This record gives sequence, C-alpha cells and structure tokens, in this order.
Amino acid sequence: MLSERRLEVLRAIVQDYVGTEEPVGSKALTERHNLGVSPATVRNDMAVLEDEGFIAQPHTSAGRIPTDKGYRLFVDRLAGVKPLSSPERRAIQNFLDGAVDLDDVVGRTVRLLAQLTRQVAVVQYPSLTRSTVRHVELLPLAPARLMLVLITDTGRVEQRMIDCPAPFGEASVADLRARLNSRVVGRRFTDVPQLVQDLPESFEAEDRGTVSTVLATLLETLVEETEERLMIGGTANLTRFGHDFPLTIRPVLEALEEQVVLLKLLGEATDSAMTVRIGHENAHEGLNSTSVVAVGYGSGDEAVAKLGVVGPTRMDYPGTMGAVRAVARYVGQILAES
Repeated sequence: MLSERRLEVLRAIVQDYVGTEEPVGSKALTERHNLGVSPATVRNDMAVLEDEGFIAQPHTSAGRIPTDKGYRLFVDRLAGVKPLSSPERRAIQNFLDGAVDLDDVVGRTVRLLAQLTRQVAVVQYPSLTRSTVRHVELLPLAPARLMLVLITDTGRVEQRMIDCPAPFGEASVADLRARLNSRVVGRRFTDVPQLVQDLPESFEAEDRGTVSTVLATLLETLVEETEERLMIGGTANLTRFGHDFPLTIRPVLEALEEQVVLLKLLGEATDSAMTVRIGHENAHEGLNSTSVVAVGYGSGDEAVAKLGVVGPTRMDYPGTMGAVRAVARYVGQILAES
C-alpha cells in the first residue's frame, strides 16, 4: 500500500500530465502543488512510484507519466467525480428535453456526450429483453388488413402490417386489442409468449386464425428486435489525441467499427454501476491505449442499457465520470416520463 503522501504525488502527476500533455518532473510538481515536502523527497517518492509500476519515464532525462496501473489507482482512490456546473446541467436538460422519440433521445445523447467529454460517445438502445409493454395498438386498415403498434416502457415503438386470413370487423379488433392489453401491459417482453398462448381459444372459431396471426406477428417482433443496437458519435475527437496513441489511431477506429466489441466494452446492461476500464484492462488489442467510462441508464432502478465514452488513457477521469453519470441520469428521467 502506498502512503498518503505518495498517493498525493501520484494524483499530482496524473492531473499535471492530463492537463499539460507533458511528462512531469519533481521540480514542476513542487512548484505547482502544495505537497509540503522538498523536491528531494518528491524525487524519492517518484522513484518508489516508478519501481512499483505506477509511473514511467518515456525517455531519459524526461519527467514521468502515469502508467495504466497508476491511472487505475488514481481512479480507485478518487474522492468523488467532478460535479457539473448549474449551466452545464441546465444545458443537458434543455438539449435532451427537446427529443421527440427514442431515436431522437439516443441521437441527442450521443452528440451531447461527445461534446461534453470531447471523446467518442457510445449509447446502447434500451434492450427489448429488459423492457416491459406499455401498450399494444391494433388499427384496422382494410377488412382483412391490420396494423400492429407495439410501445415499450422505454419509448420504443415498433410497427408491423398484418394480412389476416379472413375479414376481421372493427368490434373484433377492439375486443382483441382490449384482451391483449389486459394480459401484457406492464409485463416483461420475455413473459409475453406464455401470457398469450391460449388467447386464440377464447375467440369464436372463425376469428381464431386472425388472432393467431396477430399473436405470431407480435412474437416475431419481439424476436426480431432482441438484437442489440448502438449509436456512436464524436469519432473525429480522436484525431485531437493522435500523439496519445502509439503509431496510429487506426486500430482504435477499427475496433470502434465492431458492434460486438463495443457491446463488450460497455458491459452487461443490467449493471447500473459506473465502470472504468483503463488501457490493457480492455480485452480488445486495438483498444489497449484507450480508457472506457460507462454506466447503466433506465426508467427505474434497473438499467435497461448502457452509455459511455471511449478516449485515450490520458483523460480527465473525474470530469468524464461526472458527465457520463449526469447524462445517464437525465436520459433515465426522460424514459420514465415518456
């Protein structure tokens, strides 16, 4: 375990390196930070930090820079994330409040996160497997044609056209709509198949074929939409950090193009806790020079999806964590009110 003083020296090195992009020397540390000890003591502390792998010397006669291990300890020992200012919080709320539907919410969230953190923003759409049914609408379009509209608690709307095997009157449509909603509203999508399996038997023989067709379409919609969807934005921000990546940012860009990689980066959606993965903690080799800050968001206590940012390991962790957490909280509120 490092002493509190050496932790303070490490914090100062991280803060200075993130702020200046220059390796940090003992003289600069004692001038810029009130460490309460002599430069010789700071040099000794830096030697210990280097021996233990928390900082490294990029080249001879240079100052020191944090390693992945150093950033990890810095993040683990953070007293708290940097709170957003009142104008920043108002700007987030005003920007997200204007959203008209789920696609707009996700799109605005990606742009907002990228602007606030100046990193690459990744937002996962709420997963249907973790959603509940808010309403099922059935609309007659012709004597034997219906439109099915499925609305989730996370504001997702799915529409399907249904060609019925026989004409289906408006009274029958209203009856089916009412019975369907009485069974599935407020229930998880994963429970729906079991809840509706015996529904056709409760209708007259001539209507059972149409009821079965409607239910088959509803269940197909659930299956089709289980594929996870992501939106990504702010990739151009990486070009500002070209010197933070060894040789080229190409491996990072290639990794960001792979949806499976991004989903693994964000982690399990049901986990609402903040996660920070630094450098080589990211399993994908192309992302070994990046850090990921992610958190779950949702309309209740349980997260329905994740959002986060990807950037160089030399990032403002307290500020980035504060921004990601604040945006997730506002998105959750919007989903709860939608």
